[in-house]
Amino acid sequence: MLQGLYAITDATLTPEHQLLTKVSAALRGGARVIQYRDKSTDRHTRLRQACLLAELCQAFGRPLIINDDPELALACGATGVHLGQGDADLAYARALLGKEAIIGITCHDSLELALQAQQQGADYVAFGAFFPSTSKPQARLAPLSLLSQARRQLCVPIVAIGVICVDNASQLITQGADMVAVIQDLFAAIDVESRAQQLAALFDN
Repeated sequence: MLQGLYAITDATLTPEHQLLTKVSAALRGGARVIQYRDKSTDRHTRLRQACLLAELCQAFGRPLIINDDPELALACGATGVHLGQGDADLAYARALLGKEAIIGITCHDSLELALQAQQQGADYVAFGAFFPSTSKPQARLAPLSLLSQARRQLCVPIVAIGVICVDNASQLITQGADMVAVIQDLFAAIDVESRAQQLAALFDN
């Protein structure tokens, strides 16, 4: 079941020498899904890291999702792939990875895109960002009301993404998010396991 903390790796916050240590801590703390996200063009490094994460996630019984790369997901034995609007076609990813794969789609602030993704067979949809980013201050934000509106119209799980931390995640869960995707607040924490526990506990309240 896709519910809870959705942890996303970051090449800066989870460099290779800390990748397994930090992701292990997030999993021990209660992360329900791990997404491997690395935008570099070094395919050998990405495959090596993805394979290590796939083995780790399998040991914890948690799904590994690969960001934007169905071929890498297939090569490392990941559970599925997350696709942006400009990435590989959902039908292509499904044909490549099979009917059991978890495929998620970024829908930004568009319920229409989410309904379309659901119709095409997506296993979850992601909305965001909901909070302003210092790195992208001009980015268009999704309104919190989108989550409650989507909750009424969608059957697939809803992931909220974008500048989410332990202090604001409850708002998203209350509005209808099944999962919150966290990068900075989790992997920049001094104690990753403890921060994961804090984020995971928000779904119990």
